[in-house]
Amino acid sequence: MANSKSAKKRISVAERNRVRNQAVKTRVKTMAKRVLTEVEEANLEAAQTALTVAYKELDKAVSKGILKKNTASRKKSRLAAKVNKISTEK
Repeated sequence: MANSKSAKKRISVAERNRVRNQAVKTRVKTMAKRVLTEVEEANLEAAQTALTVAYKELDKAVSKGILKKNTASRKKSRLAAKVNKISTEK
């Protein structure tokens, strides 16, 4: 266990950041799942709306330093490809 005051503070700050990061990552995953659910149902308008929300959440995660820029870009690209696939099928 930590002995110094600064070490105790680092533990509490790290825990606070861990909880925040976990919440943001969970929200990103939830938004991505919503997009995929709409794609499975072949609901184009709802999928595009969900995609916009997912983009916003991914960008927020990047700005807070929780996800790397390329990771968010890759996730956006894969979601967009799935939405575009249902738009070309119709």
